[in-house]
Amino acid sequence: MSKLYDNEMKLEFSSKTSNEAFARVAVAAFVSQLDPTIDELSDIKTAVSEAVTNSIIHGYGDEDGTVKIEARIYIDTVQIEVSDNGKGIENIEMAMRPLYTSKPDLERSGMGFTIMESFMDDVKVESAIGFGTKVTMKKKIAPKVIEKIDDNQNDENNIKNILEA
Repeated sequence: MSKLYDNEMKLEFSSKTSNEAFARVAVAAFVSQLDPTIDELSDIKTAVSEAVTNSIIHGYGDEDGTVKIEARIYIDTVQIEVSDNGKGIENIEMAMRPLYTSKPDLERSGMGFTIMESFMDDVKVESAIGFGTKVTMKKKIAPKVIEKIDDNQNDENNIKNILEA
């Protein structure tokens, strides 16, 4: 049976805030094979940063744990899953409301899920108390436009110009 996706990566790291930057750069490097624009790449990095930070701060708090990322590429779409085996979310609907935070003492803005939803095309959250949380995000990467070749030019020159660009 053939795979439904073109490529995938899996990553696990300790739930330390210092690993958030590592996670966003690793996912960006993986996604770069789709040749995203700077804006698309920035959107993905921001969403990953928010999901990883949520796992570290809300999933584990002061406890040690593991954050997992699985990313898959489906032709022109990237799917990224960020999961933990932490505390879980009691009320997902409430947690996804803008400005809601379960950690006001840590000066959290409560905008994590809102940011993820703003920068990604689709965001789904699954959680079970005591078992952890999984955030699945998808983003379609716009195809690149190839300039129309002037019909009056020689095809060989056109190919050469495209390859040299």
